[in-house]
Amino acid sequence: MRHDSDFDISEKHPSLYNEDLAPLPPSKRRWGWFEIFNVWSNDIQSLFGYTLAATLFLSSGLNGWWVFAGIILAGFIVMALVNLTGRPSVLYGIPYPVMARAAMGIRGANFPALIRGIVAIFWYGVQTYFASTAVAMLLYALFGGKDGGTFLGLTTMDWLAYVFVSAFQVALFMRGIDWITNFLNWAGPLVYAVMIALALYIWYDAGNGIFTALGTIFSPAEGAEGGGVGAFLGVVGTMIAYFAAVIINYGDFSRFVKSQGAMRFGNFMGLPVSLAFFSFLAMFITAGTVAIFGTAMTNPAEIVGQVDNVALTLIAALTFFGATVGINLVANFIPPSYDLANLAPSKISARTGGLITAAIAFFIGGLWVAVISNIGIAAFVDTLGAVLAPLYGILVADYYFVHRSRLNLQHLFATPPSGEYFYQDGWNKRAMIAFAIGAVFSIATVWLPFLGFLSGFAWILGAAIGAGAHVYLMRARMRAIAAGLSPDLVAREPAE
Repeated sequence: MRHDSDFDISEKHPSLYNEDLAPLPPSKRRWGWFEIFNVWSNDIQSLFGYTLAATLFLSSGLNGWWVFAGIILAGFIVMALVNLTGRPSVLYGIPYPVMARAAMGIRGANFPALIRGIVAIFWYGVQTYFASTAVAMLLYALFGGKDGGTFLGLTTMDWLAYVFVSAFQVALFMRGIDWITNFLNWAGPLVYAVMIALALYIWYDAGNGIFTALGTIFSPAEGAEGGGVGAFLGVVGTMIAYFAAVIINYGDFSRFVKSQGAMRFGNFMGLPVSLAFFSFLAMFITAGTVAIFGTAMTNPAEIVGQVDNVALTLIAALTFFGATVGINLVANFIPPSYDLANLAPSKISARTGGLITAAIAFFIGGLWVAVISNIGIAAFVDTLGAVLAPLYGILVADYYFVHRSRLNLQHLFATPPSGEYFYQDGWNKRAMIAFAIGAVFSIATVWLPFLGFLSGFAWILGAAIGAGAHVYLMRARMRAIAAGLSPDLVAREPAE
């Protein structure tokens, strides 16, 4: 995970710098389009991702073709969003918390990094538990044990599976980014292979009845004419919200990519293309469950259990484990590792941040069944997500409009009062005001019933409001930069 930087940052301050946060030199960037494709594939292929896609076909009130169109449109929108946030990290090799310093200030960036880290740690614990259910399914198929006693709602087999998954993820992280990359490259294609095999098995078992069920899904839904536009926009907004966590810290991954072209092509294959294919498989399998069992089933683990095929159970358990661990590493483990390291770089490396993440998350996942899932935690998580939404808009607007696609690497890691990103004692108060304006609106859509109709678009609207407010408040600085009043503080964007 650690490396020797080829960049000369002579004025680096120990409170802002360690080798994990340092600009990654081109010689250390080994990712091509396929690695980026697999980042998104593992994100899409989780148990929750399957259930979400299948549910949209059944409950949106739309003709199935419109659901498809909404999902694909969301894929293109997310692709455009991450192309914007990924570009500076490809050019400069810096992770998300360092990128945030340019807009928020070298100290102010700690606040959004900490909030993002809290969200990720929570979901890391939850996803670790769900990944362990796939391993537990395998253990039950081999050894039984479902009828044993429980502790905190989990049987002995459940705990064995949970401890195994927790240890496996930490071990993989400790081996470094190359091992994580290899795991993602293995897990992504394998999940697709098993999904296709499951679809063929379902088709064989359902016979021609599957086409009748497909016709039902793709026929106009009753009442769709009255709310078709709203339902369509709801599908788009829901799918964008699903990717929100990765959108904001996408630079943590794009910094490993060799070129802009590789990143953009990987985003295209991994988002609109892969999302459409996976959604089609989810729709096809769901239609098969209607033909076979007489009811639509949207949980793949439940489907496998109903099929009652030991060989399929073993393969599916391995696949669901790989897919869920993959998304956990991508969205919930690596980001808080960098975020925690950014709080005290001289004392916390990314590796140490990962261990802190794993330790806290272990208790969250262990308490999920008995405690956390029963106390209405969704509103808490939605609120944290709403707080993060304006940050995306601020980061993008600051890089492209305020600083005109230019960063000064020296001043991202230095603390002199004259530094470009020192602002007021290390905090950009204008950015914090813009952050607050956007966050208040986003949070209101979560908690105020009369704004509930905007809840599916809270992230997009919060990002747009944050971006607009930031550009407005920073207009004096924009004029100064455009006039070249501080040429020593504005470095030219490096060539690809």
